[in-house]
Amino acid sequence: MGHIMTVSNTFRFIAATLCLILSLPAMAQDRPFALTHANLFDGSRNKIIKDVTVFVRDGLIERIITGEVNISGDYEVIDTEGNYLMPGMFDVHTHIDSVDRARQAVESGVTTVRSASVTSFQDVALRELVREGKIIGPEFFAAGIYITPNLGDTILSDPRLVALSDGVNTDDELRLLVNVNVDRGVDVIKTRGTQRAGLPDTDPRQQVYTERQLRVVVEEASKHGLPVLVHAHGDEGARAAVLAGARSIEHGTYLSNETLRLMKARGTWFVPTYVTMDAMNEERYGYVLRLRGKHMVPQLERAIREAYRIGVKIATGADHYYEEDAINRISIEVQRFVEFGMSHFDALKTATVNSAELLQIADRTGRIKEGFEADMILIPGNPLTNIEALQDVLLVMSNGRLVLKRIPFSVSG
Repeated sequence: MGHIMTVSNTFRFIAATLCLILSLPAMAQDRPFALTHANLFDGSRNKIIKDVTVFVRDGLIERIITGEVNISGDYEVIDTEGNYLMPGMFDVHTHIDSVDRARQAVESGVTTVRSASVTSFQDVALRELVREGKIIGPEFFAAGIYITPNLGDTILSDPRLVALSDGVNTDDELRLLVNVNVDRGVDVIKTRGTQRAGLPDTDPRQQVYTERQLRVVVEEASKHGLPVLVHAHGDEGARAAVLAGARSIEHGTYLSNETLRLMKARGTWFVPTYVTMDAMNEERYGYVLRLRGKHMVPQLERAIREAYRIGVKIATGADHYYEEDAINRISIEVQRFVEFGMSHFDALKTATVNSAELLQIADRTGRIKEGFEADMILIPGNPLTNIEALQDVLLVMSNGRLVLKRIPFSVSG
C-alpha cells in the first residue's frame, strides 16, 4: 500500500511539472530564412563550396544557391560573414533529462539526440515538447527505462514495474519491461551486456545478460519495429549482443578484433563514447576510477583505431547529461577521432551522416541538401582542415528554428 502511494505521488509530481513546462511561452514560429555568404560543408562531399546562400522555409532547406542571388522580402536574412556552415551534429548516446539540459545540448551544436535511458520517461516528454515548439532542444529519440537486472529507483516510473521489484531476468520479465517502454512511446530500447565502468565496485568486463536473454529483448523490441542499443565494455558481453542482433554496441572498451570483425560482417554499429571514458582520469573522481581510466582509455582507443581500420560503422555519443560542470561534448569526440587517425572528413561523418544512418533518418537529415530538414550549425573555421573549430559554434538552426545566433560581433551605428 505504501509503495503504491509513493508511485502515485511520483506521477502527480511529474504531471505538475509538465503542466508548468507547458505553460511556458511557445517558441517563435518557424519563419523563412536566407543564410548568405556561407562557406558550405554539406556533409556529403569532402570539399567546401564557397559563397553559398541557403534558403529555409517551413523547417526545410528550400534552395541552395552559389554566388550572387536575389532575396525576396519575406526572408529574414542572416549574413554568415564567410563562416562555415555544416550539418548539425548528433549525440546518439545521452542521458538528457531536463529542459535546461536539452537547451545546453542544442546550443553546443547538437541538433539530434538518441537517449540512452533516463529515470522516468523524461526523454519521451522532451521529445514531444521539442516537436511542439514549446522548448528549445534537439530532436529526441527516446529510450525510456533501461532494461537492466536491478531497476533501483526507476521502478517508480510506472506502477506496472512493481512486478519487477525482485529483478529483471526471466524471459517474461524482460518482455514486460520492453512492452512498458513501448506503451510509454519510446523510439529505441536500451539494455546491457556488461557491468558499469563508473562504479568502483563493479567490473565493466563482467557479462550481465546472456546471448539468449539479449535475444529475447531484441526479438520483443523488433515486434514493434524498435532497434536495440547495448551497453557493453567487455568483449564477451559485446559479442553476445552482436550475435543477439543488437543495432549498436555502446562503449566497447575491450572489443577484440574477432568481435569487431563480427560487427563489420553483421553491420553492427559502434558508439565508443570516448570523451566520457577519458573523463574518468579527472581529479574529481576517486582513485579507483582514475586508475581504471588509465587502463580502460588506451584499450578503447585501440578498439576505435581497429574499428576504423576494418570499416566498422562508427557514430558519436558523449554519454552524459549536459551538466553545467561537464565538457563531454560531441565536438571533442570528433576531435579525438581525428587524433586517432581518422581523416577530418570521416570524423565529421561520424557526427552527421553516419549517425543519421544509425537512427534510420539519413533520408531527411544529417546533410545540407534541398528538401532536408534545416539542421545546421555555423562555425568559424574550415572543419575539413581545422577540427577544433567545432568547439566554437556561432549559430544553430534545428528543424528550421533559429536557436542560437552569436554573430555579428561588431556593433553598428
